[in-house]
Amino acid sequence: MKPMYLSKEQFDKLTSELAQMKREDRNKAIRDIAEAREKGDLSENAEYHAAKEKQALVERKIARLEETLSRARIMTDDMMNNDQVHVGSRVTLMDVKTKRQIAYELVPTAEFHTYDVDAVSVDSPVGKALVGKKVNDIVEIKIPAGLVSYRVVKIQ
Repeated sequence: MKPMYLSKEQFDKLTSELAQMKREDRNKAIRDIAEAREKGDLSENAEYHAAKEKQALVERKIARLEETLSRARIMTDDMMNNDQVHVGSRVTLMDVKTKRQIAYELVPTAEFHTYDVDAVSVDSPVGKALVGKKVNDIVEIKIPAGLVSYRVVKIQ
């Protein structure tokens, strides 16, 4: 399995969410099923079927969180130096052809949101190409429009 890099805060948040789901949400789903079961014929009991669906949803989310946390690697201070691009870096790139500059923050996949235009997931093609690069390195990234070359200008 591929590791998933998380900040300590994100790891703690997911761990807390998992504990709450196991302790509270799972038990509530079981109670709801028991209450609905007491209301009679299960084949026509909408509350029972809704409670079973809710339980399945809770169990899927618990499984997803457990899988994520099993792959989690917490980013350390060693990973945070600015000599090369790593998860958490803010990197400024210059297009070799157009000389236009663009800046991205390389974030763990779990913290990536598609609406954040300044962030790039470490698991994306751009993120994978940037990891380990140093200032003045040339990065070639294959995108749908072809091959784009960038020079690493600055790493923060």
